[in-house]
Amino acid sequence: MSPIKTTRVGAILQVTLDRPKANAIDLATSRVMGDVFAGFRDDPDLRVAIVTGAGDKFFCPGWDLKAAADGDAVDGDYGVGGFGGLQELRGMNKPVIAAVNGIACGGGLELALSADMILAADHATFALPEIRSGTVADAASVKLPKRIPYHIAMELLLTGRWFDAEEAKGWGLVNEIVPGEKLMDRAWDLARLLASGPPLVYAAIKEIVRDAEDAKFQDAMNRITKRQLATVDRLYSSEDQVEGARAFAEKRDPVWKGR
Repeated sequence: MSPIKTTRVGAILQVTLDRPKANAIDLATSRVMGDVFAGFRDDPDLRVAIVTGAGDKFFCPGWDLKAAADGDAVDGDYGVGGFGGLQELRGMNKPVIAAVNGIACGGGLELALSADMILAADHATFALPEIRSGTVADAASVKLPKRIPYHIAMELLLTGRWFDAEEAKGWGLVNEIVPGEKLMDRAWDLARLLASGPPLVYAAIKEIVRDAEDAKFQDAMNRITKRQLATVDRLYSSEDQVEGARAFAEKRDPVWKGR
């Protein structure tokens, strides 16, 4: 039985981590997730993905320590997208929503951080407890100090303490808190909104954000205006670019074709 369940409706793909008892990720599961997300990335008919966990208790506790004890190496083959299939996947230029339905700790929190938007159930809890098992939350150590205040990020990394959805939202770590029973409805509503938008613009936004992360402002702007980013060059030469302007002038909704 696959640890990953997928649901495809129109341009939206829901990816559900379903690996009892806690949705922990071992090497084999990570490789499957990488294949699923790479397939989403490369499918021109898919525009938005939702990643969540099965049940209402665990989103994902991260690395499967039992599998590690049985021989899974922490530096083993995680697959094409790195741990969880998403955080190192190159060229992911489509929106991904994380619907955190319960506990998200360690690599599970890192998986959520790999999404573009995070919705949290009101009972969701978070932590980076790697320090207690003698290892490092590597991706979180890179990402978290860039997302929330440095001293808070370091506290969470150095202590491994738990925090709830309200605190996560207070630090800007999640977009929205939703009653647990309404979480997936809200995630699908948001996914449908995004799926109705311009895919070429989304792609350009995501590449610009990645490219500019460590660049000086003017250097980043020069790369954009000189069309040195593939997604920007494609957008500026696209039918959708013309359609957007035409729809505005004609006072109607645009029809995006992704070309």
